[in-house]
This record gives sequence, C-alpha cells and structure tokens, in this order.
Amino acid sequence: MYKAIRFHKVGGPEVLQWEDVEDVDPGPGEVRIRHETVGVNFVDIYQRSGLYKVPLPAIAGNEGAGFVEAVGAGVTEVKTGDRVAYAGRIGSYCEVRTIAADRLCILPDNLSFEQGAAMMLKGLTVHYLIRRTYRVQPGDTVVFHAAAGGVGIIACQWLKSMGVRVIGTAGSLEKCEIALRHGADFCINYRTENIVERVQEITDGKGVPVVYDSVGKDTFEASLQCLRPFGLLVSFGNASGPVPPVDLGLLAQHGSLYITRPTLATYIAQRSDLETAAKELFDIVLSGNVTIDVNQRYHLKDAAQAHCDLEARNTTGSSILLPQ
Repeated sequence: MYKAIRFHKVGGPEVLQWEDVEDVDPGPGEVRIRHETVGVNFVDIYQRSGLYKVPLPAIAGNEGAGFVEAVGAGVTEVKTGDRVAYAGRIGSYCEVRTIAADRLCILPDNLSFEQGAAMMLKGLTVHYLIRRTYRVQPGDTVVFHAAAGGVGIIACQWLKSMGVRVIGTAGSLEKCEIALRHGADFCINYRTENIVERVQEITDGKGVPVVYDSVGKDTFEASLQCLRPFGLLVSFGNASGPVPPVDLGLLAQHGSLYITRPTLATYIAQRSDLETAAKELFDIVLSGNVTIDVNQRYHLKDAAQAHCDLEARNTTGSSILLPQ
C-alpha cells in the first residue's frame, strides 16, 4: 500500500482525498518509481474541476521526479536506481506509481529532484511554445501573459537568452517585478494598465507577431488586438476560464490572424521528440540561463491547499508537493 491524492468526482479542491492505494508491479514496458518530488500545475486543476475529462476515480497530478524502483519486461529506456523525471501522465500525486518507461527522462546528476518536478511540464511547455508552435527569432517582440507564473518565469528567461524582447503581463506590481527580474523587458500590470494600449505604445503601433496566452477568457480579446497582421495567438491555458465561442470574422477584422490551441501531449507523443525537448530544457537550465524557482512547497497530503493557492493566483514560480 502507498498513499495518494485521489478524486472520485469532479469539483473544488475539497474533492481531493488522501487515500491508501494498492501497489502494482510494473508490466511489460513499465517501471515503478518512488517519487521524491511532485509538481503542481494548472492542468491538475482543469482535470479535478472537470474542465478536462479524465476517467474516475483518478490520482491527480501530471509531473514528478524520483528513483526507478523496478522495471518490467522489455524496458530499455531506464534501469533500477536511475534518477528520472516526467510530465504529461496523470497520476503523480502519490508516493509510488507505475508508468510507461518511454515517458521518463533521465535527470542529470547536477539537477535536483525539486528542479526536475518543478520544470518538466512547464519547461517542456515553454520549449514547444517558443521552438515549435511559433519558432521565435532573435529580435522578435512577443507578449507572454502570466509572466510571473511557473511557465512565464521559464519563458522570460529562455526568450531573453535568445535575444527576444518580452512584454509580460501580471496581476500586481510585485508579480511584474518578478517577471522583470527574470528577463521580461516590460511587464504590464493588467489591473491598473490597458494591455492593448501599452503593447501598441511599446511597439510603436505595430503589434507583435505572437501572443502566448494561458489565461484564457479574461485576456482573449486583448491578445487578438495586440497582434500585428498575420500574427499568431497561441492559446494554451484557461486560468481565468475557457475562451467562449469565437466569431472567426474577428480574425479578418484584426488583420488575417491565426489562432492555435496546442497541447504538450501532442508535441512529445513521439519518444524522439520528448528526448530532444528534454535535452534542450536540461541544457538551458544547466547553462544557468534559466533558473527554476520553487517558491511554494507543500506536503503531498496538503495538495488541496496547493490547488487553492494556485487558483487564487497567490503563487509565483513553481509549486511542489513533498511525499516525505
């Protein structure tokens, strides 16, 4: 038996239950890992609330780091004793779990378990956003919403290292200061400033080629208005709620714009893509150009509080759960 955070119905943080779960030996192609650290992400909230449908009952969470305890038949990617990290597989809010071996990445010795669990989902997300969904070039100016969050802080640093000018947004002066310290050239406090007006001012009325928007409903229209003709809105989250149905005529009105709704799962579905993305993520962190800020730590059994804090936007950087 091991402990896990499980939910049997969708709803608020109160549906998360601290329960005993039967241990399962790894099957063919699987391994059993013991978590040292577990990451907390908005996708966990979307699944718990029912915005994203998952089979119930479910163990919450999508990111973790720990040791390989046992391997099943045919496993070649990792071996017993390896330090590993992963993202994108629901079921991480637990002490022990089985998982497909081809979803695991070997964690370099000079990266901690805390870094591993705090950066895999967020860092791999940043990788696909800036390297594949829209391949940002030196000299570009981009808008990145929620710039003081876990994804935003990684993105600001990574983009800065590439010679990109970053216009971040955040909901307080303190959060804007965090974004600026981590590489944003500008940060718009959306509670006191008009996002569209400030972006137009910063870009001399030209707009930007791409807006990265994980906020959703509250920022969607402003994001469109920040784009230059033929610009791309990358909508990759719903922190304020899902974007309502869209009149496609708006894309024509604002200059033949594009919208995409990408997911990490698609970009790392192939093992080769996962390995390439993870290597680039590990390399940028090891270079010192990107640091992983773990600003909130909770015991695993207190996952509901972590969700409350994240939903209330009372967090910055990354949050983690500690099983021990």
